[in-house]
Amino acid sequence: MRTVTFTKKQIRRAAVVTALCAATAAVAITAAVTSVGTQAAERQLPVYCVERGDKKIALTFDVAWENSNTEELIDILGEYDARATFFVTGDFCDRHPDDVKAFYEAGHEIENHSDAHPHVEGINVNDLINDTKECSRKIEMLTGESPKLYRAPYGEYDDNLIKTLDGMGMTVIQWDVDSVDWKKPSADKIRKKVLKDTKSGSILLFHNDLENTTEALPDILKSLKAQGYEFVGVEDMIYFENYTIDATGKQIPGEDAVNLTDSRADEVMANGSLPQQSEQSIK
Repeated sequence: MRTVTFTKKQIRRAAVVTALCAATAAVAITAAVTSVGTQAAERQLPVYCVERGDKKIALTFDVAWENSNTEELIDILGEYDARATFFVTGDFCDRHPDDVKAFYEAGHEIENHSDAHPHVEGINVNDLINDTKECSRKIEMLTGESPKLYRAPYGEYDDNLIKTLDGMGMTVIQWDVDSVDWKKPSADKIRKKVLKDTKSGSILLFHNDLENTTEALPDILKSLKAQGYEFVGVEDMIYFENYTIDATGKQIPGEDAVNLTDSRADEVMANGSLPQQSEQSIK
């Protein structure tokens, strides 16, 4: 059995140089690539949640459809003093630039959800880089800030995507609480599921342009706030230095390494221990 030891500087760094340099000379890889011995990590994970003891949680919205409830979302979040993170596509920026500006001007984070919402598992590195950079360019034009975070379309990812985005200086963000609003359940079902699954350090997944999400959100925020939770942007909750990521995708502060054997990684994936990936197609 092979055992690979990860540290902050080692995780998601091995093998990035060859792939990125061959793909594009335009991307400046500022992160150092550190050897992990003779074995490279075979499993690369995004951030699903964060180990925290202060009851901070992150509300996230994937924004790729239309803009039917922009004003309602801003009003509801404002009423409960809830800062959120909106992962927007470049296509949405093209179609609804005023909505992106409205989210940003209301104090929310605007992050990268790809430009054209492609399937990214197994995508060509060049295509991934170009698509990601184009979305970031559009967001920066509208907000003046370049995104630091990336959420993959459809919740898809593989080792290549994690390494590539890491080399571009971006952190890939998933979620551990799926509202499943994209399935269009009743507002009550959304509320019950979110309240049952949320814990300190959780990243909650919602979508814009859904009526039941707008209906469920006030009760969710009211209840979570009564329980002492604080709503912060993802950038304000995750760790950018001195952390490890365990086999469930949880960020853990500190410099101690995480040992993840090949067999343990396979077991985690086979048993579905990682939060289930799910997101409705925008096509």
